[in-house]
This record gives sequence, structure tokens and C-alpha cells, in this order.
Amino acid sequence: MPRELQRGHKAKISDLTAGTDLYVGVQVSGPGLSFDISCFGLDERELLSDDRYFIFFNQPTSPEESLQLLGAQAGDTESFRVTLERIPAQVSRLSFTASLDGAGQMSQAGPGYIRIVAGGEEVARYAFDGSEFTTERAVMLGDFYRKDGVWRFAAIGQGFDGGLDALLKNFGGEVAEEEPQAAPQGAPGFAPPGGGAPQQPAPGFAPPPGPAAQQSSPAPQAPQAPQAPQAPQPSAPQPQPASGRPQPQPQVPDVHGAPTVAVPTAPFGGEPRPPQPPPPPQAQQYAPPTDNPYAPQPPQPPQPTQPQFPGQQAPSAQQGPPAQQLSNPFAPQQGGFGAQAPQAPQAPHIPQGPAAGVGAALGKFHEVPTGQRWTLQNPSLVRADLGIDGQSVLAKQGSMVLYQGKVDFSYKGAGFTGRVVGNATGQEMQLMRCSGRGQVFFAENAAHVHPVELQGDAICVSAENVLAFDESLQHEVRRIEGHGIPGGALFTMQFTGTGTVIVKTQGTPVVLPVTPTTFADAQAVVAWSAAAQVIVSSQVRLHRNAYPGHSGETVNLQFRGAPGNFIVVQPYEV
Repeated sequence: MPRELQRGHKAKISDLTAGTDLYVGVQVSGPGLSFDISCFGLDERELLSDDRYFIFFNQPTSPEESLQLLGAQAGDTESFRVTLERIPAQVSRLSFTASLDGAGQMSQAGPGYIRIVAGGEEVARYAFDGSEFTTERAVMLGDFYRKDGVWRFAAIGQGFDGGLDALLKNFGGEVAEEEPQAAPQGAPGFAPPGGGAPQQPAPGFAPPPGPAAQQSSPAPQAPQAPQAPQAPQPSAPQPQPASGRPQPQPQVPDVHGAPTVAVPTAPFGGEPRPPQPPPPPQAQQYAPPTDNPYAPQPPQPPQPTQPQFPGQQAPSAQQGPPAQQLSNPFAPQQGGFGAQAPQAPQAPHIPQGPAAGVGAALGKFHEVPTGQRWTLQNPSLVRADLGIDGQSVLAKQGSMVLYQGKVDFSYKGAGFTGRVVGNATGQEMQLMRCSGRGQVFFAENAAHVHPVELQGDAICVSAENVLAFDESLQHEVRRIEGHGIPGGALFTMQFTGTGTVIVKTQGTPVVLPVTPTTFADAQAVVAWSAAAQVIVSSQVRLHRNAYPGHSGETVNLQFRGAPGNFIVVQPYEV
């Protein structure tokens, strides 16, 4: 005989059955009512932290198939297969719910139940009816939960007024708003099938016998006749001259080639002139460096081997080095996207004569000293001058590409927090201390580098995007947890005080203001203002579709904060 449970009763699964591969059946119905039966896989905080464990009509299985939606059978409106031993450790509670799809209230429902079946034999049942509810449109029927390593079952019977979306929000999920797609005429909605042959059980799993033995499989819907493709419209033929010869096409000048003489080389009846040598290049364009070899070079004509970096200013003789603009390194600058129309590529010109030489070829790549603490050499290389203020520099291990002077490199431990991070995920922040007197150049994988100067304010930077920073800055490692984030968590470093942080990005980043609807991919976010609040957001779409699946973009970071907060995102996912 099955064990009859009342609302609020609890029991250990081991007291009910020795099996762990269980069948859970739910029966609920009412005149003119349609129900959605779902299962929520919750964490220890009773929140849906991973939407892949929300089992419903659009997502019938969990990743490891420990939870499976089986459909209507054996007299049950909906049924599930639950394999307790395969449920991951982060899922500590399974909540089975029923919600109305359409108009109606739970008080209109007839007698129903949730039952547990092991090996084909019913071992426990919690029965209910509509008299236990009033205006509710959804109800939590029963929960499997793990306590002290032992699975137990509790009869809940708690109702909600808002339906399935209210249940989802109660468990910490978020309903993604979208326009429902137009369904073809005659497409059936979600409803239990009629009676028929019993569904064949999975190996080693025995659902209970019941009236489903007389059910029949639903007749397949006849496919719609495909529409005949439209014939392509032929283009009108070009008119031909009366002689029948094709009309010649106008000649298009070759703008990419060398200059071509387009006039006769000799007057009519005269002797042909010898070909003229090409004009020599202008000496001032390729002159060797002046007395100050580190002065900025005059602007050069565009060359194919030196493309202009988007988002950076073109070099000019009147402008100072880029390192002097540290106040807003991510702001769009003149000469970036859309500043000038793209120019046609020109053939490279090799200097000859007095303008030739190694100095002319390499002059534009000379080091740019400014006497300041940090100096950008190019979009991917930054130089730190040690000994100016006596402060050391902390940098990511392996990021030094060149140094000059008497510089000492030593290991910098990440502290207790860093060791905890490293032991948990292998993402420990490995730092080195650079001290002494000299210049150290930092880069990594040709990533773009951006000096961010702090003047008593604070910023949070993803640990993967920190290249180097002044040791005078206070810094701490913070952890943002959430299932669905690669590695289980996102580790950031918060910097406060006075100094400079060198942030690296893949490509040119974009800076956006934080609004109530600002979401970012955890793998693409680079930095954000320290005053902004970060929340792991999990979006679940409740609209029915014919092709259930996972988009890969359901877990994001939501940013909230007062006006003035910002977020920095790179066009790349780590």
C-alpha cells in the first residue's frame, strides 16, 4: 500500500523505497482548464541559479538527463523520471508545480495528486482538490530535497496567484519578454494525449500500470503542401546597336596601379621621345630623424603595412604622445570609426637616393619617452618608468617584453583570497613585482592596452583583463558566483586610491552608461564602475516552440546603479 501524505508531511526516500530511479506522476484536471506541470531544480538557497534545470514543455531534459519529462501516461496528466544519484551537487531541491494555462483558478480544479513510483509500484501519494485553494493560479505540489546527504520528500500544497511566471520569479528566474511567433493553422497546443498503448519504459525504469494501457498514439498531423517557388524575373536585355555588334563598355581607369602616360610620346611625323624617368621622391617625407630621434614623426601617407587603428588618433607633429590622455582612455577619439571615408590602397613606395636608409625605415617606430610614469608606445605596448616616484609596479606574470636599466623582478603572492580563488577554479591571479630604476615594457598577445588613471575613485576590472598597475593602489579580488558562468564564477579586481591601472582588451572596447536594462555577457565584460551593482541574470522563455533547445545566451550579468555609472565591454568573448 502506498504511504498517504498530508500537506506538510515529510518522509525520507530511503524509508519509502530502496530505489533511486523514480517515477513521479501528477494528476490535475478541471472543467475547461488546461495545466502546465513543471519541475524546478533549485540550489541550497532555493533559487533557480541554472535555468537548464527548469524542466517544462520547452526543455524536457536536464543536461545529464537526471530529470526527464515523460508526458501523460498511466492516468497521470504529466510524469517525470527522476534519477537521484545523477543529480549534480549544486541542485539540492526539486520542486514539482502545476500552473493554469489560460483562464481559471485552482479552486475550479477537481481531485488530484502527486505520487512516487519505484519499480512499477506506487510508494507514496499526496492527494489534494480545488477546495484547498481560492484564487491561486499555480501551486507547489511537492518537493524532493537533500538534507545531510539524504533525499527526502515533502508535501507542500502552496499556491500562487500569478501563474507560472510568478513561480519563476519566486525562484529567482526571469521571464524573457518576446513577441509570440505566428503558429501555423491547426497546430495543437500542449495537452495530454488520448488513451492508447502504454509508453515503453526506459531500461531499468518501470512506470506504474494504469489506464494508460488503453491510450492510443496521436495520429500524426498531415504535412502541409509546400508552396511552389516563384520563378525568377529575367532582367531586361541591354539594347544592341543596329550593326549587331556588342556595344563596347567604357574603360575604367586603374586607380591602384602606377601612373600611366596618356598622351602621344612623339609629335606626328617626328622621332619618338625616350621614356622619362619617374620623378624622385620628396626628400622631406623620408628624411632621417632630427637631432631628437624620439620626437614624433610628421604624418606619412597611408601605407598598406601600417593600418590606422580604429578608435585612436592619427599621429601628428602638433599633438603630444598618447600617454598624456589617461583621464578617459575608453572615450571615442577623432579619427576613429566613421571619421574618414576609406581610401583606396596605394602601392608601397620604397625610398631611394639620399632619403633611403635604416633610419628612414624604422624612424616611425622609435620609442616615445615623456618622462611620465606610464607611456603608450603603440596601441598594444605600454612603458612604465620606475624610480620616478619610488613606487613599484605589479604586473601579470609573463607580461614583460623588454626592460632597460637596473630592474628587479620578484614573485608577488595573491594572498589568502587569491589562493582560495586558485584552488577553486585554477584562475589564481599570478603577479610579479617590478622595482628598481629603469623602464619596463608590458604587452600580452598584441591585445589593446588602456591606461586608466584613478584620482581617489574606484573601478572594478575583470581579472582576465588586468595587465599591470601601480602598487600604491589598493586592490582586492571579488567573486561573482552563478551557475552558467564559465568556471562557476567571475573573478574581478577592485582598485581604489591614486594611481594607474593598465587594462587590456581584445579589440576596441565600448563604454555604455548603466541603465535598469543593462545586461552583458560574462565573458565579454571588461570593467565597470565600482558603485554599480552586479546581478547574475537567468532568462527563461515560457512561450511554446516546436524546437526546444538552449541558446547559449541565457546567463548574463545585469548592472544596476545611479546615473553616472558605466560598463566597458570588448568585442570578444574570453
